[in-house]
Amino acid sequence: MQTTNTVLMIRPTRFSFNQDTAANNRFQRPAAVAEDVQLKALQEFDGYVAALREQGVTVMVHNDSEAPHTPDSIFPNNWWSSHPDGTLVLYPMQGHNRRLERDKGVLDRLHDEYRVEQVLDISSLEQQEVFLEGTGSMVLDRQQRICYAGYSTRTHAQALNQVVEHLGYELCAFNAVDRQGVAIYHTNVMMSVGTSLAVVCLESISDLNERAALQSRLEGSGKQVLALSWEQLESFAGNMLEVHNAAGDPLLVMSRTAWQSLDAAQQKLIERHAKPLPVNIDTIERIGGGSARCMLAEVFLPQRLPKRLTTQEQSR
Repeated sequence: MQTTNTVLMIRPTRFSFNQDTAANNRFQRPAAVAEDVQLKALQEFDGYVAALREQGVTVMVHNDSEAPHTPDSIFPNNWWSSHPDGTLVLYPMQGHNRRLERDKGVLDRLHDEYRVEQVLDISSLEQQEVFLEGTGSMVLDRQQRICYAGYSTRTHAQALNQVVEHLGYELCAFNAVDRQGVAIYHTNVMMSVGTSLAVVCLESISDLNERAALQSRLEGSGKQVLALSWEQLESFAGNMLEVHNAAGDPLLVMSRTAWQSLDAAQQKLIERHAKPLPVNIDTIERIGGGSARCMLAEVFLPQRLPKRLTTQEQSR
């Protein structure tokens, strides 16, 4: 299955501009003087969770801790991913303070509530300055087992090859850049792949052969392609994620900035494939440089069976 009904989100405690990642995340913007970023982020986060739950999506909310300070913990999809066979993958992160997110209780909770059959931990590649930031670096077509990835300072071939080989995915890699010709830091900023729709900024791939190859691979895998403009890319329209509700109905989650950047024809195209769910995360986008998809860590792990009580325990 391409999508999940369960996501994990991290409720922020000290959300702020992350100087550790700003060098190559060109979407980040420092806060205004005296701006209460944490309060705004909390309001936006809680509204996002409520919107998902109202649509029938299961949201696991994990509260961040104040120490150590991890300003980007609100974007949990970058350092782990989960898979239906019980595989949990841990990734090498470029930002030093982002590596601290692994020790803040999320892994314990996943092990407690789900069946983790095996862990592929490649986080030690950080010591070699080799990085791969989860489903930020990789956009997965889980149905067709294709991994789409744009190379960048946070997405290295050595780590990519190791993960796709272990998971049994085909790799479709390319080079995507912004309008200034700088590599886009995460693939999920410029493209999203759902069950039947792919949203992608083809203009960001300057090599015409690579661009044609990506479009051909998407269409050959049965996806209708919605092409984004530069302006829409810069409005986070590539940072969408398809999930489904309890009834199995598809929802395409995005920020309201992304939704408002689309023209009427593009909006109608999305509505033919899924119910759009725009959310207000204006502050989080501006300060954090990540959007709606980045805030959702998909849970595909099989659930643990309820513990069966013994006769003695039942009689208590």
